[in-house]
Amino acid sequence: MIKTAEAVSMSHPDKICDQISDAVLDACLKQDPYSRVAIESMGGHGLITVCGELTTKARVDIARIALETYRDCGYLEPVKIKVNVKTQSPEIAHGVDQEGAGDQGIMVGYATSETRELLPLEVILSRKLARAMGARDGKSQVTVKDGKVLSFITSVCGNEKDYQKIYKEINKVVKKEIVPRLAKGVTLEKAWLKNPNGSWTIGGFVADTGLTGRKLVVDNYGPNIPLGGGCFSGKDATKVDRSAAYMARRIAVDYLKKYKAKEVFVHLAYAIGVAEPQMAVATIDGRQEKITDYDLRPRAIIKQLNLFKPQYRETAKYGHFGNGFTWDK
Repeated sequence: MIKTAEAVSMSHPDKICDQISDAVLDACLKQDPYSRVAIESMGGHGLITVCGELTTKARVDIARIALETYRDCGYLEPVKIKVNVKTQSPEIAHGVDQEGAGDQGIMVGYATSETRELLPLEVILSRKLARAMGARDGKSQVTVKDGKVLSFITSVCGNEKDYQKIYKEINKVVKKEIVPRLAKGVTLEKAWLKNPNGSWTIGGFVADTGLTGRKLVVDNYGPNIPLGGGCFSGKDATKVDRSAAYMARRIAVDYLKKYKAKEVFVHLAYAIGVAEPQMAVATIDGRQEKITDYDLRPRAIIKQLNLFKPQYRETAKYGHFGNGFTWDK
């Protein structure tokens, strides 16, 4: 089969917004682990807007957090920051207080024996290329067939002087990860498209807008694995979009090892205000079975995976799975 996946650098506009939202979440959890957080960020053309709901005992300067995160992503130009954050709806809060899910939704977990990270090869390779770009706007894409690389793309923002340094790091990944996997008859020169649109010197919020949750496929398992729930970033763990998705990955990894399987899909479904899932099934190499050996209530998931601790900005950089988090082990 031919499969393709893309990744983006930590300084891509959408990833900046994901990191801002998760940096606010982390700051709240550091002071108050029971914070209720639902933060969305949007940036573009000199303005960052942070909006959403926040119920917490923590005292946080959201504008300062947004600016510091933006600077960490390598951007130094002036930017205005607007904050519009309110408390959580009392109707949603009631259901969560009763140990129920914070929303309805379907969450998909996945694991494959294809790579050490238990993720699809095309996803892993594209991420490694994006990571090598550092704090610069950039995107990568890799196409594979039966474990061999047919082609790949690296598009990175920078001037001619920057490119020498940038591609020095990218070349390390190419030499180690791509070259040994090139398909028969495919040369590196033929396979590699470097900045195929030509010069790219204007990036980030100067050139484009970004939005929290707009890179869901990149955050999950790539385009060849189905998605269920909404985005993760900016949401505390009472939101099953995040916590149940992490638990689904944990179960998929456990079952992959337990059954020595090639691939495992896990599907969990919840109703708002209800603790027990409406569906909990695993598909192991094509065979489906009910999941009965895990406590899948939201509070139990939070406790099992230690989701009250601040750790989330790191998840927003290069994918929420396959990077050694608790739910990957």
